[in-house]
Amino acid sequence: MINLLPPVRTEVMKHLEGFVDTITEKYLKKPEDMWQPSDWLPDTRNLDAFVEKVKEIQESAKELAYDVWAVLIADTITEEALPTYESWIMALADVDLASENGWGGWTRKWTAEENRHGDLLNKYLYLSGRVDMRQFEISTQYLISDGMDIQTNGDPYRTFVYTSFQEIATQISHRRVGTLAKQAGNKDLAKMCGMIAADEGRHARAYMSFVDKIFEVDPSEMMLALADMMKKKIVMPAHNLREMGLNIGDSFLHFSNAAQRLNIYTSQDYVDIMSKLLKDWKIDQITDLTGEAERARDYLMKLPGRMQRVLGRVTIPEIEYEYKWILPA
Repeated sequence: MINLLPPVRTEVMKHLEGFVDTITEKYLKKPEDMWQPSDWLPDTRNLDAFVEKVKEIQESAKELAYDVWAVLIADTITEEALPTYESWIMALADVDLASENGWGGWTRKWTAEENRHGDLLNKYLYLSGRVDMRQFEISTQYLISDGMDIQTNGDPYRTFVYTSFQEIATQISHRRVGTLAKQAGNKDLAKMCGMIAADEGRHARAYMSFVDKIFEVDPSEMMLALADMMKKKIVMPAHNLREMGLNIGDSFLHFSNAAQRLNIYTSQDYVDIMSKLLKDWKIDQITDLTGEAERARDYLMKLPGRMQRVLGRVTIPEIEYEYKWILPA
């Protein structure tokens, strides 16, 4: 692998490997101790019971609103694009990614936990009878093959800002879909979404701790990286989402509008996550900064207020888009 990172970045990444092991132990779990998709799905070993459970799933699926299905399907496609996300981290630095410990161990174990999310939701969509699975699978293949640029330029500092933000965002989305499912009487889906949201919350705390640690050893460069990511704005993982016959990204806007209409994930959430990260990382208290980093911190502290002032001008279409993924109830 060709290392294009500045020597200091590589040095910091190697310095943190021991810390990464403690975070892996704290926030990730052994496979045998975790829930697995089969824990929440009908047992195929008893055919009669399996058929009855599938009927129950399909009956409760009829109660979910159209936009909820749109967000659930798009969230699942996003989870299924996991190979793309793993590659971001595996490409970060000239460290031993084959090792069982350190960054290599973290990345593989994190990926393994995340992989369960797409597995579970994919099977639920298949059993629900509400999803054209071929269209779903075409969109999933497109999202992986199209790729995406998260604008981190292979920099671990920027990447950990991105993953911290995105893990919180996905936690919010899954949790709120679960709440809507529960309100519609769909207890199975509510439990599934709740379990996935809990995983995302753990992962967010882990990535946030990486940024915390980098602030301790390289505060100015970490501050500049954070400011750069906030200036660019965090690009959503499903930004290139499309359906068959459409151009890259055509379906993302409709998905985003559906999420906003249902208050599943909104522009306000974006600002709230930013504010949370600035508070949790104690940005206003970080010292020993260069002049450029001081100016970056000043920019960051004012940014949530600036963004809050423009939220009132955001308008969301009320018309539901007709997706190729969703079958009639």
